Amino acid sequence: MSFDREGLISACRREGRVARVVVARVAGSTPRETGASMLVWQTGQSGTIGGGELEFSAARAAREMLDTGRSGRTKHALGPDMGQCCGGAVELLTEIWTLQEALDLPTDVVARGSGAAPLEVRRILAQMRNAGQRPEPALIGEWMVEPVTASSRHVWIWGAGHVGRAIVSVMAPLPDVTITWVDTADDRFPDIIPPGVQKLPAATPRNLVRYAPSAAEHLILTYSHALDLELCHQLLLHGFGFAGLIGSATKWARFRKRLAALGHTPEHIAGITCPIGEPALGKHPQEIALGVATDLHRRRVLTVERLENSA
Repeated sequence: MSFDREGLISACRREGRVARVVVARVAGSTPRETGASMLVWQTGQSGTIGGGELEFSAARAAREMLDTGRSGRTKHALGPDMGQCCGGAVELLTEIWTLQEALDLPTDVVARGSGAAPLEVRRILAQMRNAGQRPEPALIGEWMVEPVTASSRHVWIWGAGHVGRAIVSVMAPLPDVTITWVDTADDRFPDIIPPGVQKLPAATPRNLVRYAPSAAEHLILTYSHALDLELCHQLLLHGFGFAGLIGSATKWARFRKRLAALGHTPEHIAGITCPIGEPALGKHPQEIALGVATDLHRRRVLTVERLENSA
């Protein structure tokens, strides 16, 4: 869990003053862990601290705080107080933010509280800023410490048709993900673009490949087989962390031949995954999206585990 500074800024730009509710401390069995958070404004909310009566009550209290402009901490025994079956207890910190306050937040660690910062907080800040050691979210005395969300995954989605829209709707809310969404014209995109998604209309999408990070993950889902092929070609030249192409086994067989004719080796071409997702789930756009998002998340988890085991 981490402090989504950009998400808070975006919400403040849109809504004005915004309440952020974060799980500051937990004991026993609880729906979410320390650092889980949600944003609340008068007409809506985003994120979750676990749902149920706890979240409903916290959102209602947050809206009352928005009226007064006062932040506060509350403790909840989930069984006795809320009638929830988890049985544990949580302490919530609700803070009211304006756009300027959100813009003034640091970009590495958000540490705030009353009085002088405890020695442990000062030590955490020094370790982060001197050695890049990210802390876990924690309430230390009267101070809450949270690392700022660092986008560690860059996902490029090529195509804003039905499948592209479904995949964006599934993946945009995921933490630590930045989505770049490309299609050939502005009117191919939906009217509302989810937060954290950068829309890039481009008459010639292949010209944008050069701007993608070398470790980015790509999903090629355009309306045109010729455009799909050109993007595969450009990505093989550019490099990628993952590249997936929507299509059948027949389409991929034809693409392998054409990519080979463009000078790519069979080993290089095999770096592209086709078909993508979990074909057994079905062909409805949302079914494809569920399979694709699950596959990308699984790959991410396995990569993190390998890195941890090799450390």
